[in-house]
Amino acid sequence: MFYAYVLKSENFDYYYKGHCENLNERLKQHNSGNTKSNKFYIPFKIVYFEEFDNVKDAILKEKYFKTAAGRRYLKSKIII
Repeated sequence: MFYAYVLKSENFDYYYKGHCENLNERLKQHNSGNTKSNKFYIPFKIVYFEEFDNVKDAILKEKYFKTAAGRRYLKSKIII
């Protein structure tokens, strides 16, 4: 399975959108500081995810999350 996901910093008003194959492992990577682009914002928690059968669909959903329409969609699913 593949995932498109949204993480929220527990200490800041910061959301990270991404995709991966193993959601729990990816969260551990983010929280260990291995992702340089958001290292300052750790720790994170998963606030939303969707599951897909292939990586292509997960990437497309991640890109959608990053659009204005995608942000509105996420607001209806989670409190942003």
